[in-house]
Amino acid sequence: MNLKRIQLGLIHVAVAMTLVPINSTLNRVMIRELALSATLVAILASLPYFLSPLQVAVGAFSDRHPLFGLRRTPYILLGLLLCVAGVIISPWAAFRLAEGGFAGILTGLLPFLAWGMGYNLSAVCYLALASELSGEDGRGKTIATMWFMMIVSIILTAIGLSRMVDPYSPAALMSAFRTVGLIALVLGGLALPGLELRATPGEPAAKKPTLRQMAAVILGNPQARRFFVYLLLLLAAILGQDVLLEPFAAEAFDWTVTQTTRLTALWGGFVLVAILLAGALERRLSRRFVAQAGNLGALAGFLLILAGGGLRTQGIFYLGVVLLGTGTGLSTVANLALMFDLTLVGQVGLFIGAWGFSNALSRLTGSVLGGVVRDLVTAASGNPMAGYLVVFTIEAAMLLAAIFLLGRIDVKAFRAAAGAPPVLERASLMD
Repeated sequence: MNLKRIQLGLIHVAVAMTLVPINSTLNRVMIRELALSATLVAILASLPYFLSPLQVAVGAFSDRHPLFGLRRTPYILLGLLLCVAGVIISPWAAFRLAEGGFAGILTGLLPFLAWGMGYNLSAVCYLALASELSGEDGRGKTIATMWFMMIVSIILTAIGLSRMVDPYSPAALMSAFRTVGLIALVLGGLALPGLELRATPGEPAAKKPTLRQMAAVILGNPQARRFFVYLLLLLAAILGQDVLLEPFAAEAFDWTVTQTTRLTALWGGFVLVAILLAGALERRLSRRFVAQAGNLGALAGFLLILAGGGLRTQGIFYLGVVLLGTGTGLSTVANLALMFDLTLVGQVGLFIGAWGFSNALSRLTGSVLGGVVRDLVTAASGNPMAGYLVVFTIEAAMLLAAIFLLGRIDVKAFRAAAGAPPVLERASLMD
């Protein structure tokens, strides 16, 4: 089983690797170098989350329609191919988009649609496969392995990208994206063979929760409703900054693409450290205390990012990114622990599905809101820095509201989930 865990982890790594260039480096290039609207970039970056409800349909379809006796592998491969294709063509599409015109807009949509379809197609299938291969007893270790490999790969990909685009040029960008895409394809291709057992003809497929069932289980519990709103505010603020952090740094400090790309590695490294630290803290402190510590750390990070950018002081800005990463890691672990406390025995799948939906909705809300506000304020003031500062102020305010809302959640009323998964498994649900 250890070999299969590594194979599953490599698939997770392959898909995650394709996210880094298209969701961080390309966003910065489109907004800063190509002077495209942040609203447009935010909408493009959010397309995968618009498409996230397709995961329910894809999961059900793969259950009922195995190909060559395999329920998951063909769909994972197709999804990975779409992710890789989206990444490889995305710089070319961005340059065409910057030229304007209807053809440019259609071309610009293509890589984001391809990546979004590929992500939603592959993710639901490889997570289902991980669950099926591991069983109840081994599921925690499998997901922990997959998630740990994924976060390390994101850090390494960001570092590798920063070197490949130094010095920046359109040719260097296209070469770097092509290299990342091909490496991801090789890793995924090596991991897939022999991973899944062929389905027995007539074997019934496992039932997946529907969107209606997920909504009912949240809306039917007052504490769950309040917690869902809290998560929406929290994640929209923390995850919504992905689209604008690198362009903001470029605007404030006139950093190169290489320098801003390294921010992802710095942020990810402290997220990983904080998650490991949270595992020790949650055995000694209450989950709500750890969650609030993470939330406050992320809030302090936003305020320091604001101050560092506004004052154009790099040391303060870097400290803000470190605190944002640390707070994100602590908050992720503790909040997912609370989510599992809300989960009733026999409804774990429903709550995990609801968490995935809230994650996608939060990213969508945060990204689109950030892009729109940045453009509106920039247009009104004539100062791009003002647009970024207003967006990060709003996200800090959303975090503050989430902190107050968490204080109103009655943790004692939560039903403890029997056999809650270990810390890294809970953290894995962020992805």
